[in-house]
Amino acid sequence: MTIKLYCFGESGNAYKAALPLELSGLAWEPVKVDFFGGETRTPEYRASVNELGEAPVMIDGDVRLTQSGVIQDYVAEKSGKFGGKNAAERREIMRWVLWDNHKLSSMAGMTRFLMNFLPADKQPKEVIAFNQGRLAAAYGLLDNHLAGRKWIVGDTMTNADFSCCGYLYYPEPFGFDRSAHPNIDAWLTRISETPGWKSPYDLMPGSPADRA
Repeated sequence: MTIKLYCFGESGNAYKAALPLELSGLAWEPVKVDFFGGETRTPEYRASVNELGEAPVMIDGDVRLTQSGVIQDYVAEKSGKFGGKNAAERREIMRWVLWDNHKLSSMAGMTRFLMNFLPADKQPKEVIAFNQGRLAAAYGLLDNHLAGRKWIVGDTMTNADFSCCGYLYYPEPFGFDRSAHPNIDAWLTRISETPGWKSPYDLMPGSPADRA
């Protein structure tokens, strides 16, 4: 049975679910969510897809999951990949996924949205500056952690890597400069050189060009 992932190309959180699915070897297909057309805010979407009004949503037969970290955990369980080699690694992966959701992706996603998907006169400059300060601290922490390491946890790619890289491949500006963080830059290169890797707009349907 083919796994379905409700997603859209502009969503880094959806990418965090789509990328491990793509690299796991599991059969899956994307289902485009028209986020910018308001689909996730409709009663129909909340009733039939996700009561939280969010994407991504993964459906595998009778299994329906939301939240990228939960979907990543399911993919790891089903494929036997990306979930860590032992209990200690699994806990460490969870630690980094939770850190990313709170400190990195939440700030990066919001800042990118405010800077690129709102009209210039609607962009809250003080909020953007505050978020970028928080992000600078997060980039520094991640860059320091990756010094002397190939991957965030253990000696192979895991869900910790998928979670933390989710927004860092997007071309739109939001204050992230790869060249200023050499360890992050090398890590992102390692991920993108993995056979089967695709960028967000190549992996999922939907991009700003569609609305240009």
